[in-house]
Amino acid sequence: MATPAANRAIPAPKEDPTTKPFWDAARAGKFLIGLCKDTGKHFWYPRGCSPFTLSNNVELVEAKGTGTIYSLTVMRSKEPHAPAYVELDEGPRMFTNIVDCDLDALKVGQKVKLVFKPTEEGGAPVPMFTPA
Repeated sequence: MATPAANRAIPAPKEDPTTKPFWDAARAGKFLIGLCKDTGKHFWYPRGCSPFTLSNNVELVEAKGTGTIYSLTVMRSKEPHAPAYVELDEGPRMFTNIVDCDLDALKVGQKVKLVFKPTEEGGAPVPMFTPA
């Protein structure tokens, strides 16, 4: 028997001046990740200094919004859901949820694509993934 992902209520993200550009882009349907301009490596989560060099020589760049499930679990609760690590095609891994699918059909190594899910109280949408 299939286990459909529940449409759970998602709390609005807490925004501050350092995260505002990311959430503004999400409202416009763009998914931004960090880029260390010293090493050329992408990183998640976007922030003002590089996790590789601790330099502030970073910028936000638009990601493809595609990746591969690196690991996951299916929470068989009142509202079934699948927390997962997704390895983005740009390289970094992010903790997220796999949504809008049969949770029993998910597997490590499966290709996924970005979907923005609305949040409560008119907050910015949050990035999650669904099978590609």
